[in-house]
Amino acid sequence: MRQTRRAYLAATAGALTLGTAGCLGGSGGSGSDDGSVAAVGCDVPERETVDSLPAPQMGPDDAAVVVEGWEDFACPHCATFSLEVLPKLESEYVSEGIVAYRHHDFPIPVDEWWSWVGASAARAVQDEADDAAFFDFSHTLYENQSTFRGSDDEEALSTLQDVADDAGLDGCSIVAAAARERYRPLVEAERKDAVEDRGFQGTPTVLVNGEQVAPRWEDLKTAIENAR
Repeated sequence: MRQTRRAYLAATAGALTLGTAGCLGGSGGSGSDDGSVAAVGCDVPERETVDSLPAPQMGPDDAAVVVEGWEDFACPHCATFSLEVLPKLESEYVSEGIVAYRHHDFPIPVDEWWSWVGASAARAVQDEADDAAFFDFSHTLYENQSTFRGSDDEEALSTLQDVADDAGLDGCSIVAAAARERYRPLVEAERKDAVEDRGFQGTPTVLVNGEQVAPRWEDLKTAIENAR
């Protein structure tokens, strides 16, 4: 019997002690096994791949300061950034309309499977719901990071289905998009932009109005105050 999301919320507590030095890595990976979709009890028709979506954003379009983050869902330092730094950014600046935060996918890949599959899952949530749902769902993925990286594919997808269902989403649709990497063309394009056009080498990479800053709260806050 599959456990619900609540059984996994403490799964990555250890990742939060790693600091924000960053995750480094090399090349792209291969696609996932479509048979995993059926193995978790989902019967979802094939759908066309997606190669374009706007960057998920929290905060107003006319914000004085734009913060952008490039993340890998398998990177423990990205988990630290997402779980510790982003909530402070949201409460102190985004909610006040001062900052707009934009997410970009950058699968190093830290994990040849989850770096890509996690990105497709989160982008499916954005596509099927909205940006707010994307950020809520991404937060939960990071909370459960070690479960997704430490399980076999079918167990991880079963957990993903539970997490999506618990969030009021169509779990089978999200699992299918993840396992089939429906959003891989989009994610690959973002990775190419990060590596070839911008020269980024690790995650998380954070920019404030186009200037790179360390992904620590103190550095981010100072940069925002200087830019506003």
